[in-house]
Amino acid sequence: MNLKASRIALVQNSSVLGDVPKNVVQHLLLARKAIDGGAQAVIFPELSLTGYSLRDLNFDVALDAATSPHVAWLRELSSEITIICGGVDLDPSGAVYNAAFCFEDGALLKTHRKIYPPTYGLFEEMRYFSRGAKIEALDSRRLGRMGMLVCEDLWHPALPYLLAQDGAQLIVTIAASPTRLGSGTAHSSSDVPDNYIVNREHHASYARLLGAYIAFVNRVGVEDGVGFWGGSELVSPSGETIVRAKFFDDDLVFADLDPNMIRQARQLSRHSLDEDLPLTKQLFDEIFKRNRGVESSPNLPEDANS
Repeated sequence: MNLKASRIALVQNSSVLGDVPKNVVQHLLLARKAIDGGAQAVIFPELSLTGYSLRDLNFDVALDAATSPHVAWLRELSSEITIICGGVDLDPSGAVYNAAFCFEDGALLKTHRKIYPPTYGLFEEMRYFSRGAKIEALDSRRLGRMGMLVCEDLWHPALPYLLAQDGAQLIVTIAASPTRLGSGTAHSSSDVPDNYIVNREHHASYARLLGAYIAFVNRVGVEDGVGFWGGSELVSPSGETIVRAKFFDDDLVFADLDPNMIRQARQLSRHSLDEDLPLTKQLFDEIFKRNRGVESSPNLPEDANS
């Protein structure tokens, strides 16, 4: 399935920490505004259902998005608009994951569990979340072939690359990208945050190299002394920013996806079409065997050396 011509809404907001019912109500109100604006899909930030700085609240707010009554209204509203949002996914084993949920046609269509929960600097996610271990694109009736990532996932080039190789022509990344209050809020001669400048370079590079749209939806607000800078955007396959939300403030912006832009970008620069996936796999396997990298990945089974 190819990308479909559609309008998407990027919601940049804050969340009530640990209060899923209140956050669901906010999602419903904003999704209704997206519908009124003609959007076929609405995208919320990372952990938008729960707030980011959860720590030991992670188990209290974890849920099975396919069946939980807490998000039943979101599932119901997805009959009218595709909803992508962030929450804590509860596994039957009892493990919990920082996750992206996609609701469509009255049901949970797909969950992506964050593969790289960071634990450095301001971050301590690995203390509270398990790591996801699967990456695959999905087919949305309204959007076409797409993929989902969560924040730090986009900083690992293999993941957007694999989604593109799996046919994704739209890569959605939901984020809660922070900056310490009073620092990193502006670039020397402008009002543009340093964080945005660095992230925007990544978005443009991925878009051009993969021949895909990159949607980045980042939260705002303050939690536990940490501010979130916003700057959500949609970047075209040619690397141009189509729309960008405000910095450090709530916003709701709209943008149109055009399949013709995918075709034009790939015809003008064929590198994404000419990518040799079997060769890439062979080279990865050779590097893995040389470096015996099993120890660095806690998700691999003990017999992965065999």
